[in-house]
Amino acid sequence: MVHEPLGKRIRNILLNVQRTEITEHHIYSNLARWVKNPHNKEILQRISQDELTHYDFWKKFTREEVKPSRLKIGYYCAVSKVLGLTFGIKLMERGEEKAQHVYEKVSESIPEANEIQKDEDVHEHELIALLDEEKLRYVGSIVLGLNDALVELLGALAGFTLTLQRTDLIAMVGLITGIAASLSMAASEYLSTKSQRIDQNAVKASVYTGITYVGTVLLLIFPYVLFDSYFVCLGAALLIAVTVIMVFTFYISVVQDVSFRKRFLEMALISLGIAGITFVIGIFMRMFFNIDL
Repeated sequence: MVHEPLGKRIRNILLNVQRTEITEHHIYSNLARWVKNPHNKEILQRISQDELTHYDFWKKFTREEVKPSRLKIGYYCAVSKVLGLTFGIKLMERGEEKAQHVYEKVSESIPEANEIQKDEDVHEHELIALLDEEKLRYVGSIVLGLNDALVELLGALAGFTLTLQRTDLIAMVGLITGIAASLSMAASEYLSTKSQRIDQNAVKASVYTGITYVGTVLLLIFPYVLFDSYFVCLGAALLIAVTVIMVFTFYISVVQDVSFRKRFLEMALISLGIAGITFVIGIFMRMFFNIDL
């Protein structure tokens, strides 16, 4: 079938779309070679083939070969390997959603563009939802460890800061408190997961909770090892807490398709609010017991 020549503007749009399709074809193809799970490998291969089919479809109109973006291929493959397959793919698909208006412009000249858009909106998203990634099955345990560490230890550090007023003592007491709390949380998560009889390994769930808790504890205590001023340490711990919340919330918002702003504000307000309340309690405790270290 011979297609009518395209206008310069539409042709440039299609060449960019072609570049995106062939780039994503190589990304999915590379990831399919990398993953070991046969189920995930099959899904990635199917999406890769879909992207190549779309590329060939647009090529019929532009009559031109387009090279993929090696930079994007390297970037999204690296992100997927480090931060998880689902996160890397959904992050890439987010960028694709921003370009949906392109199809609307193209469909005026090429009605078949609507079918391609529908295929990408429905078929590929359905396939991505079928991906099976272990860490996402335990994301609830990770959230539990992170939330509890931020709320409990950040609050405790705020209280210790005003009560003890010595960074070495605050770091030591905070570390002991954090490790004890992480062991308690890991044990609670083990018992909770086992009693619910859900499709999760109770030991793995407890390990994810415990490791996340300890990791957050070490990050929050680090300023007290580094600096001498306890007010500077508390400020740095609060900044680290907000940064951790921001990074983790962004991760969750991508993999679970939830609102970043709402979840971030909720976690930040709870953690900082508890820290503020405990800070005030520390002032009164110091005054009441007449502590002078």
